[in-house]
Amino acid sequence: MRWKIKWEDITFSAINKSRYLSINAMNRSLHQLDKMDGENPEWSSGADQQIFANVAHYKGNVVAVKKMNKGKIELNRDILLELKRRKDAEHNHVVRFIGACVDSPNVAIITEYCPKGGLQDVLQNDSLQLDWMFRYSLMNDIVKGLHFLHHGIFKYHGNLTSSNCVVDSRFVLKLTDFGLDKFSENCNGSSGVFSQLSKKLWKAPEILRNDSLHGSQEGDIYSFGIVAYEIATRNTPFEVETADMNIKEIIDKIIRGSNPPFRPEIDSDSCPDEVQSLIKHCLEENRHDRPNVDGLKLAVRKLNSRNYSHGDSIMDNLLHRMEQYANNLESLVEQRTEALLEEKRKSEQLLHSILPHSVAKQLIRGENVEPESFDSVTIYFSDIVGFTALSAGSTPLQVVDMLNDLYTCFDALVNNFDVYKVETIGDAYMVVSGLPIRNGNTHAREISRMSLALLKAVATFKVRHKPEHRLKLRIGIHSGSCVAGVVGLKMPRYCLFGDTVNTASRMESNGEPLKIHLSSSTFSILNTFKAFRMERRGEMEMKGKGVQTTYWLLGEDTNTGESIPEELS
Repeated sequence: MRWKIKWEDITFSAINKSRYLSINAMNRSLHQLDKMDGENPEWSSGADQQIFANVAHYKGNVVAVKKMNKGKIELNRDILLELKRRKDAEHNHVVRFIGACVDSPNVAIITEYCPKGGLQDVLQNDSLQLDWMFRYSLMNDIVKGLHFLHHGIFKYHGNLTSSNCVVDSRFVLKLTDFGLDKFSENCNGSSGVFSQLSKKLWKAPEILRNDSLHGSQEGDIYSFGIVAYEIATRNTPFEVETADMNIKEIIDKIIRGSNPPFRPEIDSDSCPDEVQSLIKHCLEENRHDRPNVDGLKLAVRKLNSRNYSHGDSIMDNLLHRMEQYANNLESLVEQRTEALLEEKRKSEQLLHSILPHSVAKQLIRGENVEPESFDSVTIYFSDIVGFTALSAGSTPLQVVDMLNDLYTCFDALVNNFDVYKVETIGDAYMVVSGLPIRNGNTHAREISRMSLALLKAVATFKVRHKPEHRLKLRIGIHSGSCVAGVVGLKMPRYCLFGDTVNTASRMESNGEPLKIHLSSSTFSILNTFKAFRMERRGEMEMKGKGVQTTYWLLGEDTNTGESIPEELS
């Protein structure tokens, strides 16, 4: 009585259940139910829709509990002998029988829990890429289990289906649901009429024709042929045929017999010839024409070893695959790292296009960017004369295209100078030199050279939708002190503050088309370089600034030793 288990000793898991019928198979079953409801409402029993083995804990081990729909078990000699034999049956490819509970109404079979579920689940899981190495190993494991049963006290399995082939955590396939015919008599577990009918798809024709025949070794070979078909094609039995026929019609056709015999259709393009030949051999109509388990074992082993020399078990092949993965892991990690660095580079490049490099680096390092005061910088402002009138005669898309073309041209030129583009607002363009990296007094020279280059570029710039129209740029420059800092967290901006910004804006608004307007402070700094040609404009009233003396920047002499870049000359 070592097999006897008390119901109160079993602790059930509240969340986990091992599904022994795949979702695809369940959907197929529901489709079949819809086709058969008109014939007999009994087919649509709710119990037919799924079969679950509850997960529980027994003496510290995780077990599968299959509760039987049976009120009372009468323990006669035959049942006791069955339970003892099943308890004693131990093999690597047979699910270990833990015991049984016969406490009415809790009659149940407790077996080893295989977390990967049924073979149907493995085959119909599209995320698992099963190559032929794994498929041959699965077949080999089934044959090993059958070999143990056929040469042992059980003589046959009698109930071999893909749902009764379960896979443990090490991807070892094991056979279950055998050897307890008397114990399970008059009990369908949690399955109903339709589930019992579906299981007949794996039954040999001679067993279907003889209700008194529960199983045979030849019947197991036939059932193996159906399971091998599932492994080879990753389809359910007679999946192609069930599109036009329901399960009952298929079974009736098998029972009636035909020449050639009615069998599942195999796609020759997706299945090796030797596998097709093996399946057809196992599915012979005459049971004596089918191979015995020894011949089957030899055939599957040859099939396995012919294609793979790393052993015939799924674990041997799995270890070989893991070795291959380990060898390729370094290059895979390198590729992923390279892709990550490329994405990081793109993100940093985007950040650098929004903020100065030194500021962006601080933000990347997670540092706070404190506002900073600069004693001397030069600020450039420009806008397009007549932009409002030009916009009124253009569509919004044309205005956007025009500004994009113009400022793309400007941005390319700005990169040649030691300046930082602060922002563009409409037709206004703002650039500064001398921050965030201080450059002495060269900020005025850099801004002046840039202004001359932009003025030269706008003279040849053509508006796409108005090629005859010539843009007129008005430029204002002023030098002085200012404070700069990052404002905001969402879409942060590097902003300048101080009277110098306002004065530079006034220089631009009080300037003239196609001219560069200089303040006296910028004029004084440029004079130190002795390279720029400037002209006094005179005194003028400037809003908020009073009377100011301003100048025009006319150009730069190229014979002073310091000239503009060659590409802009």
